[in-house]
Amino acid sequence: MSDLTYPDVVQLAVPFFILAILVELGWIVLRRRGGRYETRDAVTSLLMGAGNVAAGIVLGFVAYGFFMALWAVTPLDLGTSVWVVLVCFVLDDLRYYWVHRFGHRVRWVWASHVNHHSSQHYNLTTALRQTWTGTFTLMMVVRAPLILLGFHPAMVLFVGGLNLIYQFWIHTEAIGRMPRWFEAVMNTPSHHRVHHGRNARYLDANYAGVFIIWDRMFGTFVPEQATEKPDYGLVQNIGTFNPVRVAFHEWIALMRDALQPGIGLRARLGYAFGPPGYSHDGSRDTTQAIKAKHLARNPQDTGTEGFSD
Repeated sequence: MSDLTYPDVVQLAVPFFILAILVELGWIVLRRRGGRYETRDAVTSLLMGAGNVAAGIVLGFVAYGFFMALWAVTPLDLGTSVWVVLVCFVLDDLRYYWVHRFGHRVRWVWASHVNHHSSQHYNLTTALRQTWTGTFTLMMVVRAPLILLGFHPAMVLFVGGLNLIYQFWIHTEAIGRMPRWFEAVMNTPSHHRVHHGRNARYLDANYAGVFIIWDRMFGTFVPEQATEKPDYGLVQNIGTFNPVRVAFHEWIALMRDALQPGIGLRARLGYAFGPPGYSHDGSRDTTQAIKAKHLARNPQDTGTEGFSD
């Protein structure tokens, strides 16, 4: 089945993306609630999305070639039944959870993912603010087990596209809470608003793509608090609408930090592969330090959601 093909579902979904953005914008304008659009910010997000598509066209052969090489050596082939596709979808979502978690805990991966969090607004265009440099993180290797288990590379990429489409609609403030049973199992706008918040309570939480159960299982779930609206953006916002700077600013900062004179190998590796905010002299704050400083100022929050560790 080396010639197995599936439709490019993300490309097919583009008209839906455009229509949904227009509907959300109309809702916000007419109802005067449900979020905010800022023209330059939205254009930057759209350009980031276009750049992501272009990067996929130029560099997509790297990941696909790697996957096909694995497929050539695995003795397993699970076939293409509906049940196999469904299992592949669930397992790939678990894969997404861990890649996303690495993207917030390992600076090398964060350098690629940071652009998605660089908007200080939260609307459907934010979903399109995607990386141009994902290939360079080498996170494609996390998909290797799926292919070695017998899921065809085309199927793995297909379910990954479905995952991406699902995540589009959760980038909105126009939807409040879904039914309780849905919030318990699925990722929702409420859960994902938390993920995009730079509040100390919300940092490094809710990594799910489709199923929020992964966060509940692995201890990274934080519910949205009615008394604390997410403050969107980065801990230190970059203050630019230039898509090239948005795409590459953290890579440049990483290289500058790792190659600075007068530090040892351990520090250089820390700047490249430690958590965002790592510094050899303690002059910057990681998420752990930010939360600790928040609790020092607000001891009443100790043990509450987001500060239970």
